[in-house]
Amino acid sequence: MPLSNSPAWQEFIAATRSAPKRGEQLRLISAPGLRLDLSAQAYSPALQKAEAALLAQQGFDAARARLFDGGNANWTEERAAWHTALRAPEPPAMVAKAVLAERERLREFVRKADAAGRYGCVLHLGIGGSDWGPRLVTRALRHGGARREVRFASNVDSHSVADAMSRLDPHDTLVIVASKSFTTTEPLANAEVAMNWLRDAGVADPIKQVVAVTANVEAALNLGILPDHIFQIWDWVGGRYSLWSAIGLPIALALGNDVFDQLLAGAATMDEHFRTAPIEENAPVQLALAGVVNRSVLGYDSLVIAPYDSRLYHIVPWAQQLEMESLGKVATADGSPAGVPTGPAVWGMSGTDCQHTFFQWMHQDTAGAPVDFILCEQPAHAYARHHELLIANCLAQRSALLRGKTYEEALAETSATESDPERARLLARHRVHPGGRPSSLIVLPRLEAYTLGALLALYEHKVFTQGVIWGINPFDQWGVEFGKALAKSIMHELDSPQATEQDPSTRYWIDAIARRSSAS
Repeated sequence: MPLSNSPAWQEFIAATRSAPKRGEQLRLISAPGLRLDLSAQAYSPALQKAEAALLAQQGFDAARARLFDGGNANWTEERAAWHTALRAPEPPAMVAKAVLAERERLREFVRKADAAGRYGCVLHLGIGGSDWGPRLVTRALRHGGARREVRFASNVDSHSVADAMSRLDPHDTLVIVASKSFTTTEPLANAEVAMNWLRDAGVADPIKQVVAVTANVEAALNLGILPDHIFQIWDWVGGRYSLWSAIGLPIALALGNDVFDQLLAGAATMDEHFRTAPIEENAPVQLALAGVVNRSVLGYDSLVIAPYDSRLYHIVPWAQQLEMESLGKVATADGSPAGVPTGPAVWGMSGTDCQHTFFQWMHQDTAGAPVDFILCEQPAHAYARHHELLIANCLAQRSALLRGKTYEEALAETSATESDPERARLLARHRVHPGGRPSSLIVLPRLEAYTLGALLALYEHKVFTQGVIWGINPFDQWGVEFGKALAKSIMHELDSPQATEQDPSTRYWIDAIARRSSAS
């Protein structure tokens, strides 16, 4: 039965629509490393009861158990999705030996590099899940002091890797090639550029300065990478959930093993909260349910992430990948469509820049979008007044989106400054704000490795919960694979012109670029 026709879903819709006006009661949830304020989301005792019934109908408890026990959570690819094992203090017995051994190998590599004073620079070559996590964490936590300069290059556009290599010392640079399959076009193409860069600079044996992080150890060995420079990840780790594995090597190199360990600890504590907290006090579950209300019942097409902390600059693209690659699907386990709108488009920007970029649309457009505001109570700088301004802006924007402004309120404002009543009425129309816009506020006491780990795990489990509710698999990415296959086909045509079936536009550009390449 499609979700849309199920009894629990119909009860969920009815309870949502009969819920009282948002913002009428304070609704806080305490979780490891953060507090979640859902006061501006739909809520009522009836909705709470309907949520529990919906989760029960969709088999949430069993699905969550499979996630933590290494069951078939990624059911289209018939494998586990066991990222929680990567950060567990005591991983499950089935994978404990492998996880702990690789974790220690990473630490030992960093210890030896530190003791020898090697690698003042790190060039990290990955894309998607092999890039956004390390990029986010190193940017967010570097205010505490960085031991090495880390540059990231992901795009196959060689301007990206050229920019990353600029002003680095090739003799003191470690190149990390991060690719789960070790067949991904972008990191391998960029690795070739980096190897030539090392060679052209006179590095005697460039391969000795290359590290691989991959599930395909054999492919890395075939490239000539030294065995003790190959760190393993596993098929049961999804790329966008792999930050907690050796994919986090640049974090440990830049910030130290202790910081990386604290990142894992924060995530592991959030795992335990998600696994054991009652549904009504479970931060990831409640955040997920709010998102389902907003997307599938109220019809909001997108979700805005607005971190009011510039150190979290990269959390927006990280969350875009996590949410849109995980939830951008409609097919359920039996192949039928979910029957309700699923994953929203995710976008955003750090505050207060976002206020001067797109918040006008947020306040007065007829569509609008829910917002996740992220805030740190304590800054890592000495400018207390600036931080108070930041907090004031965050709270004000959230309040304005919720409260809105009626025509009568706007008219009172304009009438106080305009002597012409007709003009006052006209201007008042332009100052009306619909209000009632949903938002969540996530507050960290301070931004440090532990709280950041908890925050990222919060979002991971939120996405998992929404996948369970919608009946879709959040751990595959067949749309991504389809595009990759087409790109390989077009590359074959550019290398060796042949008449294959293409749409007219693609056919035109393949032929035009092939002619230009042959002429040059």
